[in-house]
Amino acid sequence: MPNLIELLQLYGVLIVFAIVLVEQIGMPIPAFPILIVAGALSVGGEMSWGVCLAVSIGACLISDVIWFNAGRFYGKRILRLLCKISLSPDYCVSQTEDRFKRFGPKSLMVAKFIPGFNIIASPMSGALGVSTARFLAFSMTGSLLWSGTGIGIGALFHKSVDKVLLMLENMGSTALMVLLTLLGLFVLYKYIERRRFRQGMQIERISMNELAQLIRGGQQPILIDARSITAQQLEQAVPGALIYNASAPDSFVALLDKERHIVVYCSCPNDVTAAQVAKELIARGYRLARPLHGGLDAWNAHRALDPEQYPAHAG
Repeated sequence: MPNLIELLQLYGVLIVFAIVLVEQIGMPIPAFPILIVAGALSVGGEMSWGVCLAVSIGACLISDVIWFNAGRFYGKRILRLLCKISLSPDYCVSQTEDRFKRFGPKSLMVAKFIPGFNIIASPMSGALGVSTARFLAFSMTGSLLWSGTGIGIGALFHKSVDKVLLMLENMGSTALMVLLTLLGLFVLYKYIERRRFRQGMQIERISMNELAQLIRGGQQPILIDARSITAQQLEQAVPGALIYNASAPDSFVALLDKERHIVVYCSCPNDVTAAQVAKELIARGYRLARPLHGGLDAWNAHRALDPEQYPAHAG
């Protein structure tokens, strides 16, 4: 097990900067423990807490600015990519959009404390058109809070931190095996949780070809947009689609015709939100409700092949 104290003494603040930067960019390397160790070392004068704080904030800002500009130029495509590589892609989009709907760019101040949210918050700010000055203000505040908390914890509990590091050093390779085992168990837990959730969302989906046949056959299926308000800001809805979140669920459902085909779409991985809404509708007696396989992307791709075939659809 590498000795973190010797590592920090040898490379100083450079290793703090490098590890924080790599973690903030998205690599699964925990940087918070390094800040805690740096804070503990600062008590004995072996490191400067002020310099560590400055380089940590700088690393955070560099990463945040990179993702902010990626979101500004690539929009929802970069968000979809980040959610696909997340350990919980089924929850990734919806959770991020919900937090932004509540707090907006202010959520950047606490984003680094929330696993999975940090890597999405900056590109979403760029995609939603948050001004650069406002983004930098909230990002810098969040970086200061996160970095300062880690260094402060290390300084406050420096005696306990020294004991833990000494114990890990004495354990040698056993400590590394324990840490790797815990990491493996965490990944396995997330995989089982995701698998169980997806099994709960098993429901017959309608393909874009089947939907096109319904429209051409004059059956006038009802299209329901189940995306969040934030997602609707990033991309326009299908013309004539009903917005599920526009009113209370009970009053919204009461307006639907149980004898018509109902197609629910979203823009999230695995059509999760659409499947949830469709299952709720079926439970209420709307037996012809189905989620659209591929969601809004499937609609746009199919419609691009023959725009005249899909006039403004009136739900």
